[in-house]
Amino acid sequence: MTPNTFYHVYNRANGSERLFRQEKNYYFFLKRFSKYISPIANTYAYCLIPNHFHFLLRIKKLEELANYFERIGKLKRYTLPNDLETMLSQQFSNLFNSYAKAYNISYHRMGSLFIPNFKKKEITDRDYLINTLHYIHNNPIHHGLVKDLDSWSHSSYQALYHQKSAVLKIDYLKPFYGNNREFIAFHQQHLAEKIAQEMEFGF
Repeated sequence: MTPNTFYHVYNRANGSERLFRQEKNYYFFLKRFSKYISPIANTYAYCLIPNHFHFLLRIKKLEELANYFERIGKLKRYTLPNDLETMLSQQFSNLFNSYAKAYNISYHRMGSLFIPNFKKKEITDRDYLINTLHYIHNNPIHHGLVKDLDSWSHSSYQALYHQKSAVLKIDYLKPFYGNNREFIAFHQQHLAEKIAQEMEFGF
């Protein structure tokens, strides 16, 4: 992963497991995400569904990363920029391990919850960014969970529509889709085929 670069980050549950069984699981995962990922990346969109998740992120600038890793003592062991990939990957590993540990205790289960090695696709241009945003928000419809985006509460769709979020970087994306009417029309277009074709696990 490279500083100041957009990525589509996604992962799924191991086998036929579910990552989220109850409403409280979705909220707890986002709290863990905020703890481990928000210090290293800005979040622009997300979607959580029962067995997997998607995030549209931009890794923070190297100076911001250096300040954070120095504050938590990581620079005593690692150096920047040489070990940046390792340090960023460890943040995601901490997220997954923290969530899985609590999940296993709550549901009296053992073993890995996530498949190994989360996936990340670098966003290389504006069209790719737009397609990724569309794909992430339409994921619940793609999987037949709901018929309209308003019915799924575990994504950033509503926050972007209402322009209210303490976590998402809303202002950056607004020029891509305009006002609320254009926002709805944007999500009704069939833009996401390219992204769907590139998904290694079809989710």
